Amino acid sequence: MTAAKFNVHEAVTARIVEAIEKGAGEFVMPWHGPALRRPVNANTKRAYSGVNILSLWIAASERGYESAEFATFKQWQEMGACVRKGEKGTPIVFYKLLEVDNEGAGEGDESRNVPFARASWVFNANQVEGYSVTKTEGPAAAPTFERLQAVEQAISATGAVIEYSGTRAFYSYKTDRITIPEPSRFVGSPTSTAQEAFYSTVLHEICHWSGGEHRLNREKGKRFADKPYCFEELIAELGAAFLCADLGITNEPRADHAQYLTQYLKLLKEDTRAIFQAATAASAAAAYVLAAGEHQAKAA
Repeated sequence: MTAAKFNVHEAVTARIVEAIEKGAGEFVMPWHGPALRRPVNANTKRAYSGVNILSLWIAASERGYESAEFATFKQWQEMGACVRKGEKGTPIVFYKLLEVDNEGAGEGDESRNVPFARASWVFNANQVEGYSVTKTEGPAAAPTFERLQAVEQAISATGAVIEYSGTRAFYSYKTDRITIPEPSRFVGSPTSTAQEAFYSTVLHEICHWSGGEHRLNREKGKRFADKPYCFEELIAELGAAFLCADLGITNEPRADHAQYLTQYLKLLKEDTRAIFQAATAASAAAAYVLAAGEHQAKAA
């Protein structure tokens, strides 16, 4: 009787499930965002003040805006730019002077100006078309980790279009493009090095890319946190864990894989079968990604 063949994907899944069952802890974002700069009006070039600074900083952080420039819809139009359809504005407060009568005032002192608050909505330069975002930062810093040539080749061989910019990592089904923060932004986390975090993030998004309509054509979620969305996140993160093992990035599945997956298992109402079903699809995604490199090597 021959020994059963070792399956690295099954082993990785088992270790991750074990970590989840023990309590994986909270997931920590492995990259940092841009330094906060004081928001300015793109039209007038005047800096915002007071509570508006905080409001615009929060919006920039939550939505991943790289620019510190904002303006109203009308102001963007005046500058020849156009706010993209579906973009949401950020509220700010400005004050106008209202002339009111002074009851019982003496002659020559019949009215006075009283400031009153008005609300307005502004849009970031990253939300518009037809405007060149002002670059306020110097050239991109060098990454703090060594780039792995074999992994870089495997990523390149897929043909996936990857843009390194911004403060969010995502794959867009509409544009068929991947966006990843610049390598220099990756600082690692309590459970991973910067190198591990960077490659795991890239491979996570490539696993999403593998599910595109003209590739593996997986079901897409229609809204955040619906069941297909959560299931796709399980597939992408497990696929990234499998590829990290296949490509020799890490010898053991890291705790942050389990931390990331836990939040989506909860949204799936702790369906104990979900992770194993996702593992099957994740294996197919990993195989698809690796096959691109094998095909390129044979063609060379």
